[in-house]
Amino acid sequence: MTLMRERFSSQVPAVCRYSVVVPMHNEEGNVEILASRLRATMDQLGEPYELIFVDDGSTDGTFAALAQMAERSPEVRVVKLKRNFGQTPALAAGFDNAAGEIIIAMDGDLRSDPADIPLLLDKLDEGYDVANGWRRQRSHEGFLRTFPSRVANRWLSRLSGVDIQDFGTTFKAYRREVVEHFRLYGEQHRYLPVIAAWQGAKIAEVPVSDSPRKFGKSHYGFGRTLRVPFDLLALKFLQHYRTAPLRLFGIPGALSFLAGLAALGYAFIRPLVSGGSPFAGEGAAVVVAAVLLLAALQLLGMGLLGELMALSYLGPQREPSYRVERIVTGADELIAQAAARAKAAGSQ
Repeated sequence: MTLMRERFSSQVPAVCRYSVVVPMHNEEGNVEILASRLRATMDQLGEPYELIFVDDGSTDGTFAALAQMAERSPEVRVVKLKRNFGQTPALAAGFDNAAGEIIIAMDGDLRSDPADIPLLLDKLDEGYDVANGWRRQRSHEGFLRTFPSRVANRWLSRLSGVDIQDFGTTFKAYRREVVEHFRLYGEQHRYLPVIAAWQGAKIAEVPVSDSPRKFGKSHYGFGRTLRVPFDLLALKFLQHYRTAPLRLFGIPGALSFLAGLAALGYAFIRPLVSGGSPFAGEGAAVVVAAVLLLAALQLLGMGLLGELMALSYLGPQREPSYRVERIVTGADELIAQAAARAKAAGSQ
């Protein structure tokens, strides 16, 4: 029984070479097919790996299918979230539970082909830190999907300074040291190459295949396109002011303060020059000065509050953007069963 325990525990080492992270939401029909394709590709690499499936609050049989697969597959780990948090928190949960030196992320809708994983890994072997999949051929999606996507990707590239052509795909490979510094929230999964570039990572783009969805329903609609302008604005803000928001609010606050002082000085001095009392007949100037000074105080206050929020964001006390309900690991289950059998045999 001791030999059985060692055999099962060695199949998923504490630190393995590759971790494949797949967030899934209502993808029951894709579970077995995707897992089979992933195993076929990863087995050919000849190095230890793990498959981490994150169930993001599915309402169909996705978790049941994943849990059954994990019980018979030591390389599979299933992270079940308490509710549907979204793709970015689901990816964060997968990254946090990954043990691999190289972490590969992809969607669970079968549009990305696991057979392309070696292409991403080859690019990392060339010395890059992030290999970003590029869905070059997307004609099957139609003009109304591909044209807005091309425009958004072009603007994202210009604003961020990261020269890639496909920000939207999840299909990427990362070195572990890049991923461990990610603190993801909102919908930042689309900006992972940008965040990595801010950290000094070297990024390369690799053409990969893209197929129409066969099972399930797409989670991306036209509403996502409408959010692109706000995403661009958020990206620009985060790029320049995410760790120093006082610079954003401080400059207009200082200008407003100086303008308020100038208006106040005008209201005080002008009546004196005319031989009158200070502020006499300058009610409008006094009101303008008061408004400008109050605006300055508000802007500076917002900047200081932003600094406090930045400290909270950067500090270790920041809470994760997801909550885990349970984790199902096939290797642990098999080890526990073997230990129980060994204990029972020893007591006889």
